[in-house]
Amino acid sequence: MTEESSNKRLNVYKNTFNGASKVVFQFEGTIIAGILFINQTTANESLQLLRIFMDNTEKLTNSKEVIAYIAERFPNCFTLEGEAKPLKIGIFQDLAERLSDDPKVSKTQLRAALRQYTSSWRYLHGVKAGAKRVDLDGVEGEALEQEHIDHAKTALDESKARVRERRKERAVSSKKTDSADKKEQKVRAKAAKPRNNKNKTTKLKEAPAVETRKLDANELQVGKQVHVNMGNGNMPASIVEINKDDVRVRLTNGLTMLVKAEHLRS
Repeated sequence: MTEESSNKRLNVYKNTFNGASKVVFQFEGTIIAGILFINQTTANESLQLLRIFMDNTEKLTNSKEVIAYIAERFPNCFTLEGEAKPLKIGIFQDLAERLSDDPKVSKTQLRAALRQYTSSWRYLHGVKAGAKRVDLDGVEGEALEQEHIDHAKTALDESKARVRERRKERAVSSKKTDSADKKEQKVRAKAAKPRNNKNKTTKLKEAPAVETRKLDANELQVGKQVHVNMGNGNMPASIVEINKDDVRVRLTNGLTMLVKAEHLRS
């Protein structure tokens, strides 16, 4: 009986005798099914379709999933939180070799994931004086050259500047939208107010609401006390980490969450 296909948990074997073929399915070492094909051509075609299905069943679909997967496989090298370690030069070749038989990822996916990982703010922050590059097992190697440190700092500054500019543009757009909404609310309120209302009613005094304003891009700092716009109100929090596309905050109850910068108020 010859092994026809495998994806670590499911193995498929074929045994040919007297022109017929028997296909056996084994899941985690236990035979779960067997199919007898009288026609050899039908058996081969069925196995080909099965191989295609098994090859695509467990494949990762995007760079975020690939990064999470290689961080799980090589935790001493890759990390999903906090400052990342500088990677050994030529790490792609090592990674491709170690995962050459892994059906979940391709070389193209690995290359794209590494590009995204090494351009993240977490990684660029870690490329600094005194840091050493690590291999897949976390073993430290050569120290970083000043040229690479300067390049990482420039890339980080340029990336942060682009993000600040986008946030300013979104803030301006949001202010315009808020202004238009307020004008519309005033028009509706005026239209809804009854005319010639001689019976004036006593107004109830309401508790003053907490005044907040949208946070400027240059006010984003770790440790700053802010309010998170939750839709039906603002919740006090403090900034614990600033990323390229979002901000991590800690609420007063101790929980941390990722939010967009435009949802933070001062």
